[in-house]
Amino acid sequence: MLRNPLILIAAASALACTLAQAVPPPAKPTMQQVLEASSAADWRRPDPANTLYLDLASGRVIIELAPHYAPLHASNIKTMVSAHYFDGLTILRVQDNYVTQWGDPDAGDAAKARSLGSAKKTLAPEFERGIDANLPFTRLPDGDVYAPQVGFSDGFPVARDPKGGKTWLAHCYGMVGAGRDNGVETGSGAELYVVIGESPRHLDRNIALVGRVVQGMDLLAALPRGDGAMGFYTRPEQRLPIKSVRREADVPAAERTPVELLRTDTPTFTALVESRRNRSDEWYKRPAGKISLCNVPLPVRRQ
Repeated sequence: MLRNPLILIAAASALACTLAQAVPPPAKPTMQQVLEASSAADWRRPDPANTLYLDLASGRVIIELAPHYAPLHASNIKTMVSAHYFDGLTILRVQDNYVTQWGDPDAGDAAKARSLGSAKKTLAPEFERGIDANLPFTRLPDGDVYAPQVGFSDGFPVARDPKGGKTWLAHCYGMVGAGRDNGVETGSGAELYVVIGESPRHLDRNIALVGRVVQGMDLLAALPRGDGAMGFYTRPEQRLPIKSVRREADVPAAERTPVELLRTDTPTFTALVESRRNRSDEWYKRPAGKISLCNVPLPVRRQ
């Protein structure tokens, strides 16, 4: 007996839907699973010539400089570091949900200020640079309030304006900048700050970012907040002394802290971003489906 073909098609479709509902889709990997599946090629060692060790009594802060985005500042800072300019200076300011800043507490007194030696007192502003096809750029899939495009370049969070042909580093947690006065050329790198709070992206392209802290943020973000305006410490005894700042390249091998940073130009990093956009951890019931630039984690591990 011939059966109605339309009935057969409908039955087959219903069976297919039932089977599809019975078999759950494969679980998306968590960030931890992405990292566990990474290969050695997914990680990189920061350049010892552009890596700084800021040593405090409480431990070591590791800073990776960004010479591709702030070459003048990076060079000037390394000149000061080689001359031990920062040794013995202090943490000057800790403003809640904003920045921790360090430098010379006597910088405003010409008679007491520490000499910069051969380092330059002022530098041209390096708030942005031209887009360069030779610079890697991993674009994030979601929008941004402050720029047409955002993503990562050489491990740093960056923003881009393709029409204007400009790109710049972004003020995310852990980014390090060079303080300045009102004049755009008044920054030298002698006074530095690190973002310890919610990302102050309004500072982008108004001040030179020179790098980021890759280890030791807890030592800078958990300090007592300053009691003065903008979080400045009002009494000398409140200031935390800096033991030393050195380039990793100048530190004996036995005293180095070998770390590896996840590369931001690989499929593994793209998978990591997706794992944070759509969380598959059991705790999450509704994935966000989006992620902002400063919410992307940048994994670091001991070598």
